[in-house]
Amino acid sequence: MILTWEEHVFLIVVIMNTILAVLYLLVGSLIIVPFRNRKQEGEEERLHDNRRTYFLRFLVMVLCPVIGPLFFLVVHLLYLTVFRFQVELDDVVFSKERVRTQIRADEEREMNVVPLEEAIAVNDQKSLRAAMLNVLKGEIRHSLSAISLALETKDSETSHYAASILSHELSEFRMEVQKLYLGIREEEPDQTEYEDLMINYTDDILKQKVFTELEQKRFVRMMTEAGESFYRKNPVGMKVQQYESIALRLLENGDYEEAEEWCLRLAQQYPDQLAAFTCKLKLYFIVRNSEAFFQTLDALKRSDVVIDNETLELIRIFS
Repeated sequence: MILTWEEHVFLIVVIMNTILAVLYLLVGSLIIVPFRNRKQEGEEERLHDNRRTYFLRFLVMVLCPVIGPLFFLVVHLLYLTVFRFQVELDDVVFSKERVRTQIRADEEREMNVVPLEEAIAVNDQKSLRAAMLNVLKGEIRHSLSAISLALETKDSETSHYAASILSHELSEFRMEVQKLYLGIREEEPDQTEYEDLMINYTDDILKQKVFTELEQKRFVRMMTEAGESFYRKNPVGMKVQQYESIALRLLENGDYEEAEEWCLRLAQQYPDQLAAFTCKLKLYFIVRNSEAFFQTLDALKRSDVVIDNETLELIRIFS
């Protein structure tokens, strides 16, 4: 079979393009990526192309001869000439104390948006989407429990929003917890900075119960390990809320013995705080230890601790 001149040219271009793509893949995967990984060791972590990136580009270059390589070449040249300049921020000061932006309330929007839970309950599609967008404009990390309810809605758009948000936020949470957990192991024997951050950060998410039971227990265990490390190093440095948070998360997991240990530690460190009593009351009520429950209740009534409305109502019920 005799090929025409055009077919010869096309065949040569395809072969040269394939050779170029293969060379690009081999150089990137076997030379550039290992070199950057070795160079980054011990330095601040930076994102760079990995082997998967080079392989995907290789496929594009093979499937799109000439156009594919030219596209990546132009993009790389633009990056080197236009987008690689460092922004000078030495003279810029970011301070929340110096500048406070006053934003006028959107009264019309607020009056027409119902809570996310109510919109889900009545299956009002318009209100549900508006409520979801309203949640996205706020502090998402503290609204994950409400967002997770939207996964069960029949509105596909809302459930898609909810799934995307939860996936992103929980992935960030997993990475941050792992980073803090490793930091605890690497810090000095007298340092408690990572433990403090770990307990506060994990409790904000775990108390919303957005993970599966198995994963929830795993993170509660990591939180408890951070608490044990903090308590061993500096029990006085732990705050009331941190003692209580660990105890309550263990209580939710069904680890009643450990929960009681943390409630007793809380009572020992902060005997004049309301949480020292309510922690034990919740524990003894769940495990049905009526004798210990009423002993704690009587001790609370005899103490000078300031009681909130919820606890006062509890005393009225059982008195």
